[in-house]
Amino acid sequence: MRLFSRSSWPQARHLAEVLRTETVGGALLLSGALIALIWANSPWSDSYTRLGDVVPWPGAPWHLDLNLATWAADGLLAIFFFVVGLELKREFVAGDLRDPRRAALPMAAALGGMLLPALIYVAVVLSGGGEGLRGWAIPTATDIAFALAVLAVVSSHLPQGLRAFLLTLAVVDDLFAIIIIAIFYTAGFHPVPLLAAFAAIGLFAALVQRGRTWWWALIPLAIAAWTLMHASGVHATVAGVLLGFTVPVLARRPAGGDQPTTGNEQAGTAEAGEGGLAARLEHRWRPVSAGFAVPIFAFFAAGVTLRGTDLGALLRDPIVIAIVAGLVFGKSIGIFGSTYLLARFTRAELDEDITWVDLLGIALLAGVGFTVSLLIGDLAFGAGSTAGERVKAAVLLGSVISAGLAATVLVRRNAAYRRVAERERLDADGDGVPDVYQHPDAR
Repeated sequence: MRLFSRSSWPQARHLAEVLRTETVGGALLLSGALIALIWANSPWSDSYTRLGDVVPWPGAPWHLDLNLATWAADGLLAIFFFVVGLELKREFVAGDLRDPRRAALPMAAALGGMLLPALIYVAVVLSGGGEGLRGWAIPTATDIAFALAVLAVVSSHLPQGLRAFLLTLAVVDDLFAIIIIAIFYTAGFHPVPLLAAFAAIGLFAALVQRGRTWWWALIPLAIAAWTLMHASGVHATVAGVLLGFTVPVLARRPAGGDQPTTGNEQAGTAEAGEGGLAARLEHRWRPVSAGFAVPIFAFFAAGVTLRGTDLGALLRDPIVIAIVAGLVFGKSIGIFGSTYLLARFTRAELDEDITWVDLLGIALLAGVGFTVSLLIGDLAFGAGSTAGERVKAAVLLGSVISAGLAATVLVRRNAAYRRVAERERLDADGDGVPDVYQHPDAR
């Protein structure tokens, strides 16, 4: 068994499309966060706070009289989680997670990368008096858009196997985060609206499974599911994931098992792997998620004000220390350590183009936690609370440190990455499929 080996050409082509969209989205996310930080620390910081507090529909029923900041977290992020649901469905049906052998690595890495940050957080907070334990899940999330933006800045040409691992790791990470939010951050549970939400999701599923893509039916059902989920006390973004899960995916059938395929066979496989309603919806909604929903959320969530703040006291706060330590050390050690143990006990070997230093860089990059970390921080402590503001500062600090360390490690290997990237693009016979995907042993 080889770890971080290349996937098939259809999977690689899908991965390249996803990474392009998420990289642009990451740049917009960083821009939104930067604008928020500058505005929140400017002489006009009160106007930033007032903007987030605006309630578009005061007195709305079903607890929907939410301010703009909450609409961004609960409403726009539902689009983000809908795309996550589509990704998960595709990975389990037509991607790497459909194969237990290939799925073992990202599953183990994601689990290690969530357990250790949580344990570090709990240990630090308990040593500081125990206040703030409810935020134990904050440093467990990885923000793939932010991470890819870092890669774009440092011009890293990661091999396809590492890029696939990073994306699959982030998808599994999102799955665990969704489960955590649904189980541990549900307040005021109401079963009747939840059952009604499931009914709306069931109707949505019945339509999409039969290929009925009527927007005038699907969009109202999705909005109804979100509204009812919100009224039930379960975080409304969970509705987005469940809706994504219902969309059918065409299973990919690799030609000839694990044997190299011809260009025509690869093209046919690509059509099977990339077809289906899930692929079309993902292609349509991923730009909306990455280019609009997540950057707007970042704009409203990242505006922590440091004016008049005692920075020394902030950096000594147990919650801040716990989050930074969880992101920087917990994520990297958890992912690297679990992967190393998996390789040791299964006697698996790294792909010939990959070194353990490369994995260390990816593990450090996974410590970039932003979107879901900030969301969990709001759920744990409340948006606008003193602890909530500390969470924002800690997530930003931990993410920047992780990004800087990852960039330092990965830049040193950039020359090797470029050579691998050139080989992965080479198409000597001009059939549209790079030669390494047809002849894996070719150097």
